Amino acid sequence: MKRWLALVLLLVMTGGAFGGSPLPGDSVYQFNTGLTDQNGHVWHWADRRGHVQIVSMFYTSCTMVCPMIVDTMKLTTLALDAKDRSRLDLLLVSFDTTRDTTAVLRNYASLRKLPEPQWTLARTDHAGDIRQIAALLGLQYRQLPDGDFNHSSELVLLDADGRIVARTTVIGRVDPEFVQAVDKTLAVH
Repeated sequence: MKRWLALVLLLVMTGGAFGGSPLPGDSVYQFNTGLTDQNGHVWHWADRRGHVQIVSMFYTSCTMVCPMIVDTMKLTTLALDAKDRSRLDLLLVSFDTTRDTTAVLRNYASLRKLPEPQWTLARTDHAGDIRQIAALLGLQYRQLPDGDFNHSSELVLLDADGRIVARTTVIGRVDPEFVQAVDKTLAVH
């Protein structure tokens, strides 16, 4: 019994038997907020650990830049070898805590043909959490009086530990340097 209790205590203290190493100090996952995906599943930002991913922020009622962000993420994945595409996750976090409900995100994913599990569209009810995620990713935004948003248009590449490896402001077409950074990051992980 004492051995079992000691093992449980050790697992709790180290974060588990596998992958319990502490997060790097520059990991965006240090801010471990809760998010809800397009299917209503609640998970924590740090649950993304272990996955190389491209992250951006958007809102579904945007008619100009946000669709271009999505298209650029699609084009970037198509520029990868087929075997690497399946190892890359794509995460879009909504700025719009009011209008972008899980049902709206699910509908948007369906309309834009963003298949799971590779694509995750996420939201939170807490505007402060959105502000913090944007700050961690180096993205800026502000809500306009009509409910729309002015925002940065960037793709951010995170390694498996949530460190920012690369970013691009090239939207609407493939950025070869960014694709090269994705390839290199996937080769390491």
